[in-house]
Amino acid sequence: MFSKKKNTSKLDAEQRELYENARKRTLQKKRLFQHFIIFLIGAVFFIVLNVVIGYQEHFMPLGYNWFVWAILIWAFILLAHIFNVFITNKFLGKEWQDKQMTKLVQKQKEKIAKMQTQVEKDFPANSPHKETIPEPENKPELKAENERFKPKSKDSEDLDQPYNT
Repeated sequence: MFSKKKNTSKLDAEQRELYENARKRTLQKKRLFQHFIIFLIGAVFFIVLNVVIGYQEHFMPLGYNWFVWAILIWAFILLAHIFNVFITNKFLGKEWQDKQMTKLVQKQKEKIAKMQTQVEKDFPANSPHKETIPEPENKPELKAENERFKPKSKDSEDLDQPYNT
């Protein structure tokens, strides 16, 4: 912060974006491989637990051992993860996202332009007649200094009556 050396190796926005995309993609693949390793260890653990140790040996839903169903369900989840990383990301990746963003921005610009033309049509800025502000009908009259605070009465003889009646 207080050093005299300036960091001259600044990345521009495009390079930074490419780097972030590559970092996210690498992290996705790393998590997939971790999931695969944990799947293999878990499958071996289930088989050992049932066959070697004999845990719940006689529990057979739909005619198969329970560990077979557990491994099949986990394999299905792993396949969904593989599909997400390698197939969905290819079709719905960064390029697709950028294309969708430009489409939406273009749509929004068209809507704004349409609204702008409607506003200009309804409320023209350079109108030929000059708009005047209507003057109020009850114009207060300027009175002399001593007449401003006199009561307003119809009869000059009623000066003895109070103001608030």
